[in-house]
Amino acid sequence: MKIETKYSYEKIWTLTQEQDLLKIIVEEVGDADALGTLQYIKEAIKNGKEITVGSCKFRMKK
Repeated sequence: MKIETKYSYEKIWTLTQEQDLLKIIVEEVGDADALGTLQYIKEAIKNGKEITVGSCKFRMKK
């Protein structure tokens, strides 16, 4: 699954590697479970939804 990210201050979506996704999640949620959050994001975006965590949006690459 390819995931794109976009911070609230950005205008374009960026294809992001899984290791970078984990870094973004840690930045946004702090001490919360980053792997669990990533799993939730993957499940939620399967149907074409966009998920916002902190100031970053996630979506499946179209």
